[in-house]
Amino acid sequence: MSNRAYSCFIFAGPTLSQSKISTDYLLREMNDIKVCPPVKRGDIEHLVEVSAPSTLVVVDGTFHQSLAVSHAELRSALSQGWQIWGLSSMGAIRAYEMRYLGMKGFGSVYEYFCGENDFKDDEVALLHENTFPYTAFTEPLVHIRQGLKYLLEKQIINEEEYLEIIIKFESMWFGERTLHLLKAMILDIRPNIKAYIDEWVKNFDVFQIKSHDLDEFLRKKPWNNH
Repeated sequence: MSNRAYSCFIFAGPTLSQSKISTDYLLREMNDIKVCPPVKRGDIEHLVEVSAPSTLVVVDGTFHQSLAVSHAELRSALSQGWQIWGLSSMGAIRAYEMRYLGMKGFGSVYEYFCGENDFKDDEVALLHENTFPYTAFTEPLVHIRQGLKYLLEKQIINEEEYLEIIIKFESMWFGERTLHLLKAMILDIRPNIKAYIDEWVKNFDVFQIKSHDLDEFLRKKPWNNH
């Protein structure tokens, strides 16, 4: 067993790097919470071997450069008394898949998986640095949808234009989805709103709901209520 006891282990990378709120919180709470890199196959198995059961939170995980965290290792941890939560990205995917097996889900991204039959894993995928701080190179489709829905609600674009852009992004590999490309597509349709779209892109963090879910999770600390 590890000599150091933590009440919570959080596997997070790009979702955390996009949130100053969560970063500040974790810096204050470091004595009790261990932040781990995005989870990959074998990480949970190793953690269970060296640590006494506590809370395990999956936020981000690898699946492109390394094998994704398996259902088997999560089920094994659950069977040994670990409380496991999933949210935002890979965590939301696994929480949805294992919602009847003891893993708990949290947040709006998780709710999308539960409530929308056509919501795919691809919605949360992105490219990022392989080392800390795991800076994102691309924007996940779930964020792009949020941003475009805002423009639609504000009547900056119409329904037809919204669908045209969404369909193009859906057909792309996730590694090609960037805010630069999104901006270019919008201005190709609406060239006279550049100043507005520049400001919209500048403040795009309001649409990054993966990080918002992590912020809310850390604020509410639901693991303390179970």
